[in-house]
Amino acid sequence: MKLTLKRIFKGETYAIGKLYIDGEYLCETIEDVVRKLPMTCPNTSKGIACKCQEKVMHETAIPAGTYRVTMEYSPKFKRKLPYLHNVPHFLGILIHSGNTAQSSSGCIIVGKNKVKGQVLESRVALDALIERINGHGSITITIE
Repeated sequence: MKLTLKRIFKGETYAIGKLYIDGEYLCETIEDVVRKLPMTCPNTSKGIACKCQEKVMHETAIPAGTYRVTMEYSPKFKRKLPYLHNVPHFLGILIHSGNTAQSSSGCIIVGKNKVKGQVLESRVALDALIERINGHGSITITIE
């Protein structure tokens, strides 16, 4: 199964995208600001927090690329959520619910972009995503 996130707006405080499953539109997304980051990070490959000067902690979107996705239990959200593996500069990246980039900390927030700078109906969108991907063995997400 292939997820694709196409970033369609990159603003000063957030980014908006469209999320597709195997080419079929599912919902919009909101993320933190897209910043130019080096292609690799010497720390996160070792499971240590990023210390790269280009990254602003809790205010930077993950780099474009393709990542493996599995369903993992989140103690914070108390449920299994889509988890992105081996994201340079980041540890613990999830796809989860929320309304603004402030609830992101680098994660991808799903919903409907009906209000400028926000997504609404986030839990509905997240539940629809999880229902579609649950049980699939091989899942990737490509962020463009």
